[in-house]
Amino acid sequence: MRQQPHTPFPPLPVDTGPERRCGVEIEFSGLTEDAAADLVARTLGGNVTECGHRAYEIRDTSLGTMKVELDTALRKASARPLIEMGLDLARRVVPVELITPPLTSAQMPVLDGLRTALRDAGAQGSRDGLFFGFGVHLNPEVPELPTHTARIILAYALLEDWLHMANPVDPTRRFLPFVSPWPHSLIDALVAEPDSSPDALFAIYADHTQTRNHGLDLMPLFRHLDPGRFEVVVPNASAISARPAFHYRLPDCRIDESDWSLDVPWQAWMQVERLALDKDLLFSLCDDWQAFRYATGVLGGQSRRQWAHHVDARLISDGWKSAA
Repeated sequence: MRQQPHTPFPPLPVDTGPERRCGVEIEFSGLTEDAAADLVARTLGGNVTECGHRAYEIRDTSLGTMKVELDTALRKASARPLIEMGLDLARRVVPVELITPPLTSAQMPVLDGLRTALRDAGAQGSRDGLFFGFGVHLNPEVPELPTHTARIILAYALLEDWLHMANPVDPTRRFLPFVSPWPHSLIDALVAEPDSSPDALFAIYADHTQTRNHGLDLMPLFRHLDPGRFEVVVPNASAISARPAFHYRLPDCRIDESDWSLDVPWQAWMQVERLALDKDLLFSLCDDWQAFRYATGVLGGQSRRQWAHHVDARLISDGWKSAA
């Protein structure tokens, strides 16, 4: 599958049915939640409604109902003076979060225009401070065909180190928990059972990780697919909301950088979907992974880099652009 010309926000591949959509979450500082909500309404139209403590809905915008809230469990507590003081003091490290409904690819440039408006108004991203735990999350709807879903998960497993090489995590953020890569034992299991059923995928995932602190968090999807089983298998299941979507969590938000746009994370996810569609290359990389694991044993940081470079060489030979 040869490298295609760059097209901003290409549609997510469709197996059957209507176009798949994608929800977006953007975390930032520099604006209060009420100021950000007002800016959304001025930019996209709509009416601001307070829907909780330090939480707002902006209804009837050109993109549907948007949400803006202070992203912390503390805001859900009753508004007591000490809590309010703590929230105000924490504002430099607790992000404001913008949450969209599921959007089509054609709507993404409109959202990116809002991102520009937020930046111009003073929104700050993760590189503006050492301890800013801000990110951008994409929530692409899962395909209708279970096999396609399984191949997307497998493609991410094989590409994760390559994606990190293509879009390096800022050094100050590499030790934050939510950038933890998938365990190699999980990749081993996925490679050994490609095209697994949703039930089998859930079992594989739960056997090897039960934390949400990964770049691709599958917990909301598995809760959607089998809520009863999920509550039995996963600790603290009540804190996880079900979604018929992948939860792709990028560990930084560069909203305040003039050369960055939402097309950057979108294109990264499209590489995963692109590999998932190329069965021959996908399964060939599975063989490569097994050979690599046999040769290297337990993979550390250096071996992760070696695997990323191996993937890069394979993709280049297939007509992809290098990540190096």
